[in-house]
Parts: sequence; C-alpha cells; structure tokens
Amino acid sequence: MYAVHELEDATEAVGAESLDDEETPALTTGQAAEFLGVRQAFLRSLDAGRMVRPDRSAGGHRRWSRRQLALAARIRELFDEGLTLTAAAMVVSLQDEVALVTRERDQAHDELDQARRELSRVRTELVAARGGTTAHPVPSARTHRARGPEVPTTALRPPLPTPPPQRTSST
Repeated sequence: MYAVHELEDATEAVGAESLDDEETPALTTGQAAEFLGVRQAFLRSLDAGRMVRPDRSAGGHRRWSRRQLALAARIRELFDEGLTLTAAAMVVSLQDEVALVTRERDQAHDELDQARRELSRVRTELVAARGGTTAHPVPSARTHRARGPEVPTTALRPPLPTPPPQRTSST
C-alpha cells in the first residue's frame, strides 16, 4: 500500500478538485496497477499496443485516468477469459460502439416521436380551422416502438405523382 504522503503528492500534482473527473490523468502506472490488481507490465503493454493511451507527465511518466482504468479493467476481464489483448481491446471497442449507436438510435426515436406528436397537434388545429371537416382524410401515423422487439414500421409517404401522358407519334 502507498504511504499517505505519496497519495497526497499525487493529489496535489493534479489538484484535488479534478480527482472527481474521470478524464483527469491522476495515477501513476504503479498506483493504477495496484488499484486494478494487475502487474505494471500489463498496463505498459496496453500502452505499447496502443489499446489504452495514458497521458504523460512533464517527465514522460504515464498518468492514468479513471476512464482509462475502467477500460483496462474491461480488457483484463476478457483477457482472463482467454482472448488475446488485441481481441479483448477490439471486443471492448465494439461494445462501446454498439452502446453509442444504441443511445443515438434511442435519441432519434425520441425525436421522431416528438415530431409525430407535433404533427398530430398541427393536423388537429388544421381540422379545427377548417371547421371540423377536411376534404381529404388525414392519415394517422403508425406508432413506432423505439425500444421494443418489433420491426420498425415504415413512415407515411406522400403519394407518388402521376406521370404526364406520353405522346404518341403518328407518322
């Protein structure tokens, strides 16, 4: 275990207020290895393989952030299950991409639902402004379950324009 003065030195070097930031490079390789329960060589191999790139101090020493330690821990878990370091890093990277795309998809579905509610509100106002009747029936929007197992429904499409009549040549 590290002496209290060593941890205080690390705290003073980065500023105590920034320790809550998961991006702040606060721990040395030795501190990070002890925290994760791995050898320092494991963390150095992640850096050498460009899988997790810690920041460097002014003296060139690696400084690890909490986010990087969480990433290294995920890689180590897969490595312990038998994957190579490269494969483990690739799996973690793909998991992160899937999570990002899922969040973006869910946000897009939420925005689409909001737009559909707004469209419905505007249609209702239009019907009321026309005196309660419309010349053409207003198609209802199909509901779309953003997070359910159902296959997405197609969006309402305007009818295709009819092509102009073709001229026939009489020769």
